[in-house]
Amino acid sequence: MTPDPNAVDGRSGLLSYFPTHRRPSRRPHSRSFHFQNLRRRTPTPHLPVMEEKTVDTPPSEPYGVLLYYRFTSVPDLDHLLSFYRQNCDSLSLLGRVRLSANGVNVTVGGKLSCLEKHIDAVKSFDTCFEGTDFKLASCNYPFNDDVARECGFTSLSIRVVKELVTFSSCPLLTPPDITNAGRHLSALEFHSALHTSGINPLDKDIVLLDARNLYETRIGMFETPGVETLDPRIRQYSDLPSWVDDHSEQLRGKNVLMYCTGGIRCEMASAYIKSKGAGFENVFQLFGGIQRYLEQFPDGGYFKGKNFVFDHRISVASSDPKILGACLFCSLSFDDYSSRCRCFHCRMLVLVCSKCQTDEAIYVCELCQRHGKSVESISSSDFGKPKENTDVGAPRKLRILCLHGFRQNASSFKGRTASLAKKLKKIAELVFVDAPHELPYIYCPPPPPPDNCRRKFAWFIAPDGTGSSETHWQAADAQFDPLQYQQQTEGFDASVEHLRSIFALDGPFDGILGFSQGAAMAASICSLEPNLKGEINFRFAILCSGFAVTPLGKKIENGSIKIPSLHIFGSVVGKDRQIDNEASRYLASLFEDGCSVVIEHGCGHIIPTRHPYIDDIKSFLHRFI
Repeated sequence: MTPDPNAVDGRSGLLSYFPTHRRPSRRPHSRSFHFQNLRRRTPTPHLPVMEEKTVDTPPSEPYGVLLYYRFTSVPDLDHLLSFYRQNCDSLSLLGRVRLSANGVNVTVGGKLSCLEKHIDAVKSFDTCFEGTDFKLASCNYPFNDDVARECGFTSLSIRVVKELVTFSSCPLLTPPDITNAGRHLSALEFHSALHTSGINPLDKDIVLLDARNLYETRIGMFETPGVETLDPRIRQYSDLPSWVDDHSEQLRGKNVLMYCTGGIRCEMASAYIKSKGAGFENVFQLFGGIQRYLEQFPDGGYFKGKNFVFDHRISVASSDPKILGACLFCSLSFDDYSSRCRCFHCRMLVLVCSKCQTDEAIYVCELCQRHGKSVESISSSDFGKPKENTDVGAPRKLRILCLHGFRQNASSFKGRTASLAKKLKKIAELVFVDAPHELPYIYCPPPPPPDNCRRKFAWFIAPDGTGSSETHWQAADAQFDPLQYQQQTEGFDASVEHLRSIFALDGPFDGILGFSQGAAMAASICSLEPNLKGEINFRFAILCSGFAVTPLGKKIENGSIKIPSLHIFGSVVGKDRQIDNEASRYLASLFEDGCSVVIEHGCGHIIPTRHPYIDDIKSFLHRFI
């Protein structure tokens, strides 16, 4: 049974929470502690990670887990770092502490008495922590070392970061203003709003938005009869802004009720939705997240299933025994992630029951299957390879699709970029493919023997060109023309279809790298990215010695391409005799200033890998890890 929803502050009905002619007022306790001056940022120092080993024997006292976050201006980040190091070390706390100039985000475990002492110390450290919602829960000691290690509960990790939560897959863009976040609703208010809307068929202006990832919503989410619930089914939180952009019409003019595990993700996401302006003013968030809601409604209320948590507990259930999750293979009810089974392709957690688990099994998640990935698509050479980067704190390598230049092929481009691949091997995997248009061999008499020739390909061909699957010889009719790329404008449709197939069979990819004509192709895909969502998806583009080709006769306005991009090309001094400096500079101007980076070099028609250029390339890529 659930409490009477109309017993909240003596009010009843939906209009108590959602005024139609004025913006909802903020609860005093939920915003009084926020930034005093957002524009005065304290530079983030480069500070090392601190790790402390846990004690092998479990504590004799009751154990617990503490979660809290705080958005506030931090005037002295070094002082705050020293406090957390000393305090957490002295109390033998384990887990993750993230600090930034904009606040803190903490998940730690230890003896309950020590966690309570930590809370007291934080409250007395600075007045900026007044009003912080400290979510303390008692639980069993983490006996499963593998799960505890993966969740980061075998050590203490204290890091200084740029963002407390990575909200956008475009890290070069300015994050939303947190002071514009949605109004907080207590667990009772949130429940009452759902209850009122569910029983009144005229109240159709509420939409419920889950701000969590797919592996979380699989095992638990809110289900309210008569209320539309939106589950973005995203792989990671940084995918949420793109989902909001694509589904904004489902949110426009509605009272949007958001929820997540503990509240921090809703702070950023609700601010982003409200930043869209008229029609997006009424955004609300569950204060304290699902954790506070289940404390208020031990039977689960409108929340069904389990609440996924990012510590050794794995999930927290209500008294309701209903199971929402299902085994990936047999579809029987199942919601236990303790086996830590993961998708072969993207490494996302998957649900596999004990009967379906085998040492040789290969798992492919729903999202990868939807994009054409399957067990059958895995190369036999991949079987038996160790699955790297499964631990928290060991991020997956970026996968970058590489497009070669005109009259090249995947093999030759791989050889030309061997130095780049070697220097990026710890953070990126480069994947090389051939373009779809095969070109004739060009020779000056006498021609070389055919056996010594490798096939050559292109992404664009001249209007009179004949991209063919059969190789043939063609005598050169003139000397090399450095401006020939300006005439190669045909064949785009075939190249797009070719890339659709590559993304379906070999994806997903985090980014796309193009060289010369390959960069022109990559840029053209970027310009059409909104029309290709769901088929060709990537988070960034690296365009080397690039130039612009107008696909399908479409005129591209300066600054209109929103994809984060890195442009690498020769300076005037470098004298790239294939692609003029001005052509590459014009291409860069088509991308939005706020999310593009330019590297000019004096090395000619190549991708430079010496210092300082390789440092700049790594710096760009690290933003997406």
